[in-house]
Amino acid sequence: MGLKSLTFYLDFISPYAYLAFERLPQALEGISHAVTYQPVLFASMLKAHGTIGPAELAPKRDWTYRHVLWLAQHQGTPMQMPAAHPFNPLPLLRLALACSPDGAPNRWVCESIFRHVWAQGGDPVDAQRLAELTERLKPSLDPAGEAVKALLKDRSEQAIAQGVFGVPTIETGGKLFWGLDALPMLRDHLLGGSWFAGPHWDAAAQVPVGVRRS
Repeated sequence: MGLKSLTFYLDFISPYAYLAFERLPQALEGISHAVTYQPVLFASMLKAHGTIGPAELAPKRDWTYRHVLWLAQHQGTPMQMPAAHPFNPLPLLRLALACSPDGAPNRWVCESIFRHVWAQGGDPVDAQRLAELTERLKPSLDPAGEAVKALLKDRSEQAIAQGVFGVPTIETGGKLFWGLDALPMLRDHLLGGSWFAGPHWDAAAQVPVGVRRS
């Protein structure tokens, strides 16, 4: 089994992306792999597909927060809800991209930002906290510069064009695995699971639409 290349699409606004990020090493245990972490703007995906995020629907918002807090304690991941959610993730996404000349921040950078949001409480985009995080990460580019802004827009559009509709999504070998609960499926694929050798993956996309809601 050779080296497996994966791209992890993330937005720091997503608690599920945080939980999947923390769980990923366990899902990849024993598998030779290289992961590229790609920050993207989740809101651009919602706009492209004409939908809303889970935190924008009141009953789903309440359930989401209960669910992720339970999941966090179940998988042993520290989690404290931020002071307010949803929040504007643009400063954090741009900071992550600014920490790498090629726009692919390393795991430590992503971990630092995820934990800034989801393990420490407080306002993730508070000016003082953001300044302290920026000082610790020491970005090589200007997070507020036009080049970084354009890079985030470009990477988000590329992800949408590839079929990414939400975060977290992991791409490998042309296949997309969406969500924290897709990690076992991803692992099975990387280990050569027999299900993936059959017709099921492609056939699932060929099911006819029975009715469309007007």
